[in-house]
Amino acid sequence: MNNSATDILPALEEQLACYRRLARLAEAQHDHVQQNRTEELLDVLSRRQCVLDELTSLDPVISPVKKQWASFVAGLDDEVRVRAENLMNEARTLLEAITTSDRNDAMVLQQRKLNLGKQINQASSARQMNRNIATSAYGASRTTNLNVKR
Repeated sequence: MNNSATDILPALEEQLACYRRLARLAEAQHDHVQQNRTEELLDVLSRRQCVLDELTSLDPVISPVKKQWASFVAGLDDEVRVRAENLMNEARTLLEAITTSDRNDAMVLQQRKLNLGKQINQASSARQMNRNIATSAYGASRTTNLNVKR
């Protein structure tokens, strides 16, 4: 095994371990989003950020090799090449699953946001309608007195 593989393979293994942790956290995140558990969701997002920080620290080692992946693996022994490719393939698969899960959760949260906005608008409209009805039924001066008593 050449020197760069000595550095890269442990970094790829650590990267894969990070993606596995992110996948588990994405599952927890999905559950919290579905159950509308905000505090737990924030905790999961915080833990995910820690894992992302770990991945960022691996980037200087892994990124240059990824850019020249074909030439990197071409210089490896067959056994080491298979191991490196398996690590990259599994990491890629996990990253795709995490990204898909995040996209789905984002859509759920966006829909909730839109629904909440609609509810707020409906409540505001209903409140304005009640004021209009009260104004027409009791006159403007009595409506003002009614609002003050609240």
